[in-house]
Amino acid sequence: MSCGICERIEQINTGANPHFVAELQTGYVVVGDHQLFRGYALLLHKEHKTELHELEHIEKMAFLEEMSIVAEAVYKAFKPEKLNYELLGNGMPHMHWHIFPRHADDLRPIGPVWVIDKSMRYGDKAAPSPELRIALKRDLLTQLRHLASDRIVRGFE
Repeated sequence: MSCGICERIEQINTGANPHFVAELQTGYVVVGDHQLFRGYALLLHKEHKTELHELEHIEKMAFLEEMSIVAEAVYKAFKPEKLNYELLGNGMPHMHWHIFPRHADDLRPIGPVWVIDKSMRYGDKAAPSPELRIALKRDLLTQLRHLASDRIVRGFE
């Protein structure tokens, strides 16, 4: 069975994923394909696992800590009012954290970001230009280096 996250990881490993920011010990940091929420990032677990309880305790704690580090880096890089965190997996059953920075000027739906119409979330206006994507990646990688350079296996640069 095909896994979209595994495919993206393969793209990272072949240098073909333009959203790749950094490889950490337990996962890969990427900026979201669409940036309706400026600074939206994800942490993709390196292995195809669907649930936290499938990980050994040490790996689980490392993955959770790295998610927290990525979230702090997103916060420092993009200065939102609030962060939203989600580990869902019903659409793609491969563990990946969504980290949404919520800014004062973004849309304020009642409920999670997923209630916003797909045409807005994935529309042309939400797609970052190549220049913006590079700037987002650079800002996020800079903060990751400040917070946890010892956990970075490699960055996009």
